[in-house]
Amino acid sequence: MILEKVEVTGILTTNSYFYIDEKTQCGFLIDPGAEAEKLLNVINQKHWHIEAVLLTHGHFDHIGVVQKVCEALAVPYYAHENAQTYLTDPQLNLSAYMGKPIILDQATYVKAGDVIALKDQPEFNLRVIDTPGHTTDSIVYYSEKNEVAFVGDTIFKGSVGATHFPGGNEALLWRSIRDKILTLPDQVRLYPGHFEATSVGAEKNI
Repeated sequence: MILEKVEVTGILTTNSYFYIDEKTQCGFLIDPGAEAEKLLNVINQKHWHIEAVLLTHGHFDHIGVVQKVCEALAVPYYAHENAQTYLTDPQLNLSAYMGKPIILDQATYVKAGDVIALKDQPEFNLRVIDTPGHTTDSIVYYSEKNEVAFVGDTIFKGSVGATHFPGGNEALLWRSIRDKILTLPDQVRLYPGHFEATSVGAEKNI
């Protein structure tokens, strides 16, 4: 497994992640929020083949350059089945307030329990866990084999996601964290949409 974080900055700084199978050099790009050229340059320099873009939720700082990246790579992008309202509504995805409205209407939608796998290396995969609370479409991508989870803005190191945006729900957020994330093995590394990585065990012990 190759896991590389690339910080991209538009209005906010967001963690984009490359999750790559070391054997085939194929993999996924998670949350391309800004700086498309920076992300594409990393792919070209590393000679990686990206099979899909994965979105943890539909806020502007996580989806900002999806269209540009996916067109350049000729790959699909995946989001939770509840994401359509966010991806197609600049007010819900908050881009309307940032001066550059974003509308994405070509997503492939997934649901809890779905597994997204490499075509020629299906054991290299991520399972979808729905974690509503920050938004109604928030999801985690989890690899049991590699003990990593990409958690978007649901949980951070020593903190949790905001719930004051449209679709946010504090009770749902805490339920998602308690029942869906902190029930994973303690050694699982959590890679959030902002700030530093942490682990299940570390967050349970706070």
